[in-house]
Amino acid sequence: MEIEQLLIVSAKMILSLVLGGYLVLLFAHVIKILYLHPRKLRSKLQSQGIKGPSPSSFLYGNLLDINKIQLQNQKQPSQETNNQELEENSYPLQHTWPSTVFPHIKQWQIQYGSVFMYSAGTIQILCVTDVEMMKEISQSTSLNLGKPSYLSRDHGPLLGQGIFSSNGPYWAHQRKTIAPEFYLNKVKEMVKLMVESTSKMIESWDEKTRNSEGKLDVKVDDYLKSLTADIISRACFGSSYAEGERIFLKLQTLQMVLSKVPIGVPGLRHIPSKHNREIWRLDKEIKAMMLKIVRARRNPTYEKDLLQLLLDAAKGYEESDGDGLPADVSAETFVVDNCKSIYFAGHENTAHTASWCLLLLAAYPEWQARARTEALDVCGSELPNDSMLRQMKVLTMIIHETLRLYPPVAFVVREALQDVSFKRIEIPKGTNIEIPIPILHQQPEIWGPDAHQFNPERFNKGIAKACKVPSAYIPFGIGSRTCAGQNFAMIEVKVIVSMMLSRFAFSLSPGYQHSPVFRFVLEPEHGINLYLLRV
Repeated sequence: MEIEQLLIVSAKMILSLVLGGYLVLLFAHVIKILYLHPRKLRSKLQSQGIKGPSPSSFLYGNLLDINKIQLQNQKQPSQETNNQELEENSYPLQHTWPSTVFPHIKQWQIQYGSVFMYSAGTIQILCVTDVEMMKEISQSTSLNLGKPSYLSRDHGPLLGQGIFSSNGPYWAHQRKTIAPEFYLNKVKEMVKLMVESTSKMIESWDEKTRNSEGKLDVKVDDYLKSLTADIISRACFGSSYAEGERIFLKLQTLQMVLSKVPIGVPGLRHIPSKHNREIWRLDKEIKAMMLKIVRARRNPTYEKDLLQLLLDAAKGYEESDGDGLPADVSAETFVVDNCKSIYFAGHENTAHTASWCLLLLAAYPEWQARARTEALDVCGSELPNDSMLRQMKVLTMIIHETLRLYPPVAFVVREALQDVSFKRIEIPKGTNIEIPIPILHQQPEIWGPDAHQFNPERFNKGIAKACKVPSAYIPFGIGSRTCAGQNFAMIEVKVIVSMMLSRFAFSLSPGYQHSPVFRFVLEPEHGINLYLLRV
């Protein structure tokens, strides 16, 4: 009996020792992730003269500092913003929003220089506003420089491991599958489809203006989201917006909820908070709806649209026992992740660009008149085609200037998957690199003293002559990860705006509040209300 008790006591002691050892290892691992590794990355950068604010919290990094700076900025606009507003008081809109939306970047840029570091949770970020360093990064073709892991981790419900968030050979395969569908020769074939969808929207507006004595107050961004969703659905997935409307609405809601959840805080996405529960629910519902569309395609024979190409690529993975897919990605997930990415980017970004473009034309009637004259001269009474769109030089200048002042994507983000070097700075593995596009697009030393003003004339001789450093114009990203759909987006915006100019004159509604906000993409916080008048 004593021997049995001794064995039991011994077993308990061993179990306690094992459990204690496990807890010690777990604690050491947590300390390494939360404190030692981030500190090691910062130390390597500091030793090379890179400065930045010290993390105020080992868990949140500088996220609390960013919130504090934003709150202070809302209460008291910066002196820089006040000076710019005085200089631009003859203009109907102020375009100095980057210093309001991202005041921490402006403040730290002034305080620490054009290359500085800060922490978002445990993520160590090297923020680059130095043009020469940005140019080196853009020219890199190494797979050692990829998209940050937080995109597929923290933003996984929206992006998964699709073309916008994956890396290495898996990303290269996705790019090879998707990019050819957006080559210029393919996009030219989609112009007729774009015109058909836009005509329907314009006809509905035309009818409403007749019933309102020729003048109509319209929240154009809502209509344009529906329009661009219809176009991307028909062009890439062979369906109309009516069929995918629920998916688009849920994706917009998911985007809104995810934008409220900070990145880089370990374990935060696993906590069953109100936001997380809504994210999980939306993710499950969106996946189920997309799988329904995907599975419906397996039996009938369809034309080779983008969805069919994705299905064929997934089938190839299945037949090779998943060879080439990451361990946690199934063939169905491969299709769904890329469908979500294309649905989201293919309508959201283009809709906002078209909305900002119409807003600027409403605010600057002299440019609106020039663009309308061009559209009528080129098209006459006919609907636009590819050849006509190429002749619209004034409209092209206006769209480029819109993308300069209001780029839909605010940051180029990369992660050093291995140690990399740019401008003689050794960037250790695991460091995130961030290039703030709006800040770069409005630097006076690059664009001149009118950098904060709407001046499409700067693009009169093309992008190469628009500023001192052409590579500083990056509305579609940089390098090998440049947006595959930029040809599609540019032509789509041309179609929409040129057709509207031919039918309507538009002006700012008195109720419009100019308040750009960043929620994954740059969008108008209160929408864009314009007066439409038939011409």
